[in-house]
Parts: sequence; structure tokens; C-alpha cells
Amino acid sequence: MSVLKETRLALSRRQLLTAAGTGLVAAAGLSVMTARPAAAAASAEEMIAKIAGGTPKEGLVKVDGPEIAENGNTVPVTIEVESPMTADNYVKSVHVFADGNPSPEVAAFTFTPQSGKAFAKFRIRLAKTQNVRAVAMMSDGSSYVGSKEIKVTIGGCGG
Repeated sequence: MSVLKETRLALSRRQLLTAAGTGLVAAAGLSVMTARPAAAAASAEEMIAKIAGGTPKEGLVKVDGPEIAENGNTVPVTIEVESPMTADNYVKSVHVFADGNPSPEVAAFTFTPQSGKAFAKFRIRLAKTQNVRAVAMMSDGSSYVGSKEIKVTIGGCGG
């Protein structure tokens, strides 16, 4: 006949918080170390070619923003795509890229025919003077691109 002993693990509150904090710091450090090389590996050109399935055509996409952004931390950008937005012909999605940022894809929007208009107004963070490009994916599988150069006087993403 075997006797089972009940073993109780007793941790103080301080020990538990220390262990949890150490785990969080380790996880945060690991995510920072792995995020940078992955972002640097793919350029905006490669990402656009992958999303568009090749080189998108010029036209239909209008990117608007300031000529000069005094602060790269919060740059207002407007994207508009010319489309009838009918059940047969509409914009499925728009992907926005900032060529000079550490992580080039800065936004993505999804549309349906019920959207009525393919339009988005948002703010992005820019590291330096660069092109902001928007790639529109259409319902028929075609893709279009538009861009605008925005000059940044004070960097927002590390410079």
C-alpha cells in the first residue's frame, strides 16, 4: 500500500512578482531582437510586388499629405481610389507603404461595394523624407499604385 503525500509549493508574493517580471522582460527582449531583422529583410518594393502579384499600374490611386511634415511622429495622409464601387467593380483593399521606415507597410484598409467610396484619412509615423505609396487591389484582380513624397524635418521613427 502506497501513501501519497501532498506537497504544497509556497511562493511569496514578492517571489511570484519577480518571476512574472523576469518572464515579461525576457519576452519583450526576444520580440525586439526578432522584429528588427524580419522588418529590414523585406523592402517596400518586395512587399508591394508580393501583394500586387507583380508590378501595379500607375493611376486611380491618389495619395495626399503635406509637402513638408514638421514632425515625423504624426503625419496626416489621405488615400482615395477612383472606383464606381459596384458589385462588379470595386476596391477590395488598399495597402500603404512608407519606403524609408524600418517596417515599410504602415496601414491596410478593406473595402466592399457597400463602402460607397474607397477613401481613408489617417496619421502615420515617418522616419525621414520618403515616398508614401498606396497599392489598391481591385475586385477583378488588377492593382494600381499612387505615391507622394513627404519631406520630414524632425524624424519620428528613429531619425
